[in-house]
Amino acid sequence: MSDIKELVIEDLVVGEGKEAVKGALIRAHYRGTLLDGKEFDSSYGRGQPFETVIGVGRVIQGWDQGIPGMKVGGKRKLSVPAHLAYGSRSMGPIKANSDLIFEVELVEVLTRD
Repeated sequence: MSDIKELVIEDLVVGEGKEAVKGALIRAHYRGTLLDGKEFDSSYGRGQPFETVIGVGRVIQGWDQGIPGMKVGGKRKLSVPAHLAYGSRSMGPIKANSDLIFEVELVEVLTRD
């Protein structure tokens, strides 16, 4: 059963750089954990930031909704309810209907401006 009912966004560090907007290519470091604190994925371990276009359905909805508005240099904690993560699907160590916690550090926003 899901404990988190809606997406919770907490700014741990407010960035001062370029802002992430829907449709922007972003590079971010992240650490993903289950509610019990068990880490299931981390870009830090790979030594490479994760790169994706935000807000267009390439990542879980929790990211698409939780990253826009962040600025480069910022760190944000996203508490993502299961329905905005993987829902009823299991993904590796993530069981179906799992709420997820992400700490995201925005490294770069690549937009045409």
